[in-house]
Formats: sequence, structure tokens, C-alpha cells
Amino acid sequence: MDQDLILIFGFILTILMIVMPMAYLFQKRAAEHEERKLELEARKAEAEAALNSRATADYRKFEERLRVLERIATDGNHDLALQIEQLRDLHEIDALTDTREAAQ
Repeated sequence: MDQDLILIFGFILTILMIVMPMAYLFQKRAAEHEERKLELEARKAEAEAALNSRATADYRKFEERLRVLERIATDGNHDLALQIEQLRDLHEIDALTDTREAAQ
């Protein structure tokens, strides 16, 4: 009877010696996978935010140019030729837009 108990105990220890390291490796792999998944999600969110901010800046520039064109078309009191020349100088418009964006 004591030998049977020792044999059963030895068998259980052998099984535990095999199962425990495998369980540790599985858990470690799952944790690494979850960490990598969160890192990729963070990169994706960062890339989407950068894309949205760039699109917003481009939209603001377009909107500003459209307002200038509307003002030229509707206001007869201003010197139309001077305003058209100002529109041709894109650097000046970009500078105005950037200063207005910075003010907001």
C-alpha cells in the first residue's frame, strides 16, 4: 500500500513537472501577444491622429482661400486686380493662414 501511494505521488510529481513549465510558457506567450497587440493599436491610433490633423490643416487652408475668393466675388469696393495678385502669391496666403491657425 505504501509503495502504491509513493508511485502515485511520483506520477503526480512527474505530471506537474511537465505541465507547470508548459503552462508558464503558454502564459508568457499570451502576455507577449497582448502587449504586442496593444502596441500596434497605439501606433494605429497615433497614425490616424496624425492623418486627421494634416487633413484638418489642409481643409483650413482650402476654406481660407475659398473665403478670399468669395470676398473678391462679392465685394466691389476693393481693388480686384490687387487681390488677384495677392492670391497668386501662395506663400503670403499660407503665412496668413498659419498665423490665424496659431491664433486659434
